[in-house]
Amino acid sequence: MKQTRNVTIMHENKFINIYQDLSSKIRRAILPAGQLLPSENELGDQYRASRETIRKALALLSRNGYIQKIQGKGSVVLDVSRFDFPVSGLTSFRELAEHTGEQWKTTVRQLILMKPDKKLQQLMNLEEDQNLWKVIRSRTVGGETVILDKDFLLLDTVPMLTADICEHSLYDYIENELNLKIGFAKKQITVEEANEEDRQYLTLSTVSSVVVVRSLVYLDNTQLFQFTESRHRADKFRFVDFARREHL
Repeated sequence: MKQTRNVTIMHENKFINIYQDLSSKIRRAILPAGQLLPSENELGDQYRASRETIRKALALLSRNGYIQKIQGKGSVVLDVSRFDFPVSGLTSFRELAEHTGEQWKTTVRQLILMKPDKKLQQLMNLEEDQNLWKVIRSRTVGGETVILDKDFLLLDTVPMLTADICEHSLYDYIENELNLKIGFAKKQITVEEANEEDRQYLTLSTVSSVVVVRSLVYLDNTQLFQFTESRHRADKFRFVDFARREHL
């Protein structure tokens, strides 16, 4: 009985193994963007799998953004060399990282209390004696550090922070522990030359520019509580949005 159960589990998980093999080949450009995958029958012969198993693997590849199924043509390999970063949404990094399907690591580089400088006073409409949390975190995937996040949060709104909280998710802590509701953000996106701090923390090699997303974040009662500056290695991200034309 035990042997039969093990065989059944291996059979049920076979489409996962096929998915992992194909997704790995796509990430490593063994199957380059724009190329058609072999047909379902050819993949079935290659992996010694049923057509149903192949279809499950292809469905998972499609759902995770590795391929696009085109009727009458087949499955086309998509460009996965860049991570999609939504422009209009207000999503925590942890939520975005989970969507990529990759293993990300967050490292807290700095966590201190500070007084705002002139720039922050102006940006956040602060008094010079107000206290802020300053949090610097780097984000690493595939052995490369590709994001540097700098957050400034009002102590009056967020009275306590720890490195563990910052490593996990600020927004999860704010919403589920402090029971505050994050409402909206005003964003500015620019492309800038990498600065000394970028070169210190990011894996840049020959890359000399970063995409910088600066956001003023408000609670749902319109109270401004955070300024964040998220610096992304320019060759690793694709900034996307969904737009619908309004018909008058």
